[in-house]
Amino acid sequence: MSAYIKVLSISSSVIAVALVFSLFVHSSAPIQVPPGDEVEISLFQKNYSVHALPIPDELYFAGERVPLEKTYVREGFDREMLVNTYWQSQTLLFLKRANRYFPVIEPILASEGVPDDFKYLALIESGFLERAVSPAGAAGIWQFLAGTARDFGLEVSKEVDERYHLEKSTAAAARYLKSAYEKYGSWSLAAAAYNAGIRGIDRQIGRQKVDSYYDLLLVEETSRYVFRIIAIKEIFSNPQKFGFHLGVDDLYPVIETYDVEVKAPIADFADFAQSHGATYREIKDLNPWLRETFLSNSSGKKYVIKVPKPGAFLVPGPKED
Repeated sequence: MSAYIKVLSISSSVIAVALVFSLFVHSSAPIQVPPGDEVEISLFQKNYSVHALPIPDELYFAGERVPLEKTYVREGFDREMLVNTYWQSQTLLFLKRANRYFPVIEPILASEGVPDDFKYLALIESGFLERAVSPAGAAGIWQFLAGTARDFGLEVSKEVDERYHLEKSTAAAARYLKSAYEKYGSWSLAAAAYNAGIRGIDRQIGRQKVDSYYDLLLVEETSRYVFRIIAIKEIFSNPQKFGFHLGVDDLYPVIETYDVEVKAPIADFADFAQSHGATYREIKDLNPWLRETFLSNSSGKKYVIKVPKPGAFLVPGPKED
């Protein structure tokens, strides 16, 4: 490597470090580039600036007032607002995916008598990744552990795992949340119990002798949990206010399907898919609760499998003027 190349490489590295530093700290004025340097700085970087976010005067979660007058409550909410606003790629994906999943989740929560705000709990649990599995083995959009899932009526086996069934797991999650609410009389504590378990919340209430989520000192994950739900709700209430700009075409569409009832075994889902004008992947994407390449179903139980309507997975073409 020539001396000129070495100098140019070092110069470019220094400038790159300066750009990254300015991106994460503050850059309201353009960076001065030495004459003759070939590094290009985008207009975005020249104008980029990080700002504190406004805290609303009043805030509610599931109809319950959030006590923002307390410093630790205000700062806990502020932290989650900053994290989820400036982690742009993740929150942008949340906004896109929600268009597909909220229309399924919302009516189920309503029919179960659970506040609509809990749709954001599902979002922060899994990012609406239907095959999500935590290190502890919690699975699906609602991140159920196997034992809890069975307790609330879900089938969990090698071939069928309804933790991955969107409608059934949503109804099960709603039943869990209602049972926690009946115990505590507080939706925020019900949400905390979804994360830490009812026994975990009971233990801390007994130890600390307070019965408000906002006054409990909890492990970091649970102490941030409800604030993150509220922050995501706040961002979703007005995405443009927080710098997220999406058109209708940017949102992930609902995949149109029809139901096929089966009571007999299915020897091969690839054959089943082809017989319904679909692919193996499409059937599996729409029914992630089917865990094997086949379904034994020796008991003759009725299952409902979603099948895509013709063209359901095709991206719409450009609209004509």
